[in-house]
Amino acid sequence: MKYEDLTGKIIGCAMKVHSTLGNGFQEVIYQRALAIELKKQDLKFEREMEMSIYYDGVNIGKRRVDFFVEDFVMVELKATIKLEDVHLAQAMNYLEAYKMEIGLLINFGAKSLEFKRIHNNKLSEP
Repeated sequence: MKYEDLTGKIIGCAMKVHSTLGNGFQEVIYQRALAIELKKQDLKFEREMEMSIYYDGVNIGKRRVDFFVEDFVMVELKATIKLEDVHLAQAMNYLEAYKMEIGLLINFGAKSLEFKRIHNNKLSEP
């Protein structure tokens, strides 16, 4: 699977954060802790990067993505009891809007870390 090593490293960082902090904190706490773990792994990332959303060529708003890692993987964090279909749809919409191929949806709010690899099927692989 493309980017499997990179997504595996990111998931490993998230597992370290979750095993240390557990569940029950606000999303921003997990964002800050994950940034520390990503740095420890020497992964290049941008946090809370603001991106424009376009519709029919017109800028209709902005959205901040939690992390872009190594310019290839979009990471969206949640701190909710359970991941729902709406969270998955949101992450997929961001992938498509930003023309990214791969993303991770990570939930720190459950008793066990939840994560999903998301692929933008609208982009063809080279």
